[in-house]
Amino acid sequence: MSAAATALPPLSIRGDWGVLSTAAARYAPSLLKSFIQIGPQGALGATKLLRPFSEIIDSLELKNPFIRNWVDLLCFLLAGVKSNGTLTAEMVYMFAEWYKPGCLLEYPLHGSGAVVDALVRGMQKFGGRLALGTHVENILVENGRAIGVKLRSGQIVRAKKAVVSNASMWDTLNLLPADAIPKSYQTKVKETPQCESFMHLHLGFDSQDILEGLGIHHIVVNDWSRGVDADQNVVLISVPSVLGKDLAPPGKHVLHAYTPGTEPFGLWEGLDRRSAEYRGLKAERSEVMWRAVERALGPGFSRENCDVKLVGTPLTHQRFLRRNRGTYGPAIKAGEATFPGHSTPIPQLFCCGDSTFPGIGVPAVAASGAIVANSLVSVSQHSELLDAVGI
Repeated sequence: MSAAATALPPLSIRGDWGVLSTAAARYAPSLLKSFIQIGPQGALGATKLLRPFSEIIDSLELKNPFIRNWVDLLCFLLAGVKSNGTLTAEMVYMFAEWYKPGCLLEYPLHGSGAVVDALVRGMQKFGGRLALGTHVENILVENGRAIGVKLRSGQIVRAKKAVVSNASMWDTLNLLPADAIPKSYQTKVKETPQCESFMHLHLGFDSQDILEGLGIHHIVVNDWSRGVDADQNVVLISVPSVLGKDLAPPGKHVLHAYTPGTEPFGLWEGLDRRSAEYRGLKAERSEVMWRAVERALGPGFSRENCDVKLVGTPLTHQRFLRRNRGTYGPAIKAGEATFPGHSTPIPQLFCCGDSTFPGIGVPAVAASGAIVANSLVSVSQHSELLDAVGI
């Protein structure tokens, strides 16, 4: 199944009939070779790639509770739903990568910000411009077509080719004139279920009393029986300064802990961010992260001695990341529904991000952006790009 899932590079996919050239024809030999290698039984298994991953686990008759819970956790962290809602193709692809001989989990030099810096350099190298602190007020539609965006400052930026939104489907809908969107499309977006939101804890502290050999990543599950999607149950912790010594001052560590898409927005809805009630709820709901950090870092860690203490809430997500209700993304389950494509009912308006195929999580979101980018160039240009990167 992994041979089938990895035979077609995501960068070869585009959102029009040109995909028959850039993907189907170009990779037909490797696809055929993969199906020959896996045989009839494997080919039959490959048809299950678009079904929930839990069906594969069930077919293997895996009953060990820890393994079932562990797989649910991996699925939930990658896709926002447990194994009964995660696409088999995504998990098969990831397992194929994780368990290659000699495989290591890589972390970027100079931290995850270095990945952003590299993307910016690439964009600017080819004539792109980046505008920070530039809030988009709405998407402009004229004669039924998307023609640009209006900024909060009143400035209008016109699109030469297309407008691409990576805001969530709900936030993109709010950026558009209501009379420009078919009612059926509006209804479909509004009725799409949402994952819950996040709590975040960002810390800066002395490293001298911390355990020797501290790892960079930690996962704390308080009670497996509650399920990995239960609120206040799972906390993820990253201490990137363990590997990236330039990410914190000498003798210091930086840490990020969060609850992964399990914080109910309803607890926060309508609160004034400057109120005592909001501050009290932040203290209460962040306690589970503090306890997880203390458990992972050992007795040498002291929350009182932290130089930096920052708590983020679903309202933080909603405000700074333009996320409707602070959501992690659409709660679309494999076998019940599919993530929408990248075109919209409005010509020249495209969408990418976790509200589109292939779904939630960094790998899927990166693929969605590549698909839209590929769709905006000609088939010949797309093929040249594939040649340039050696795919």
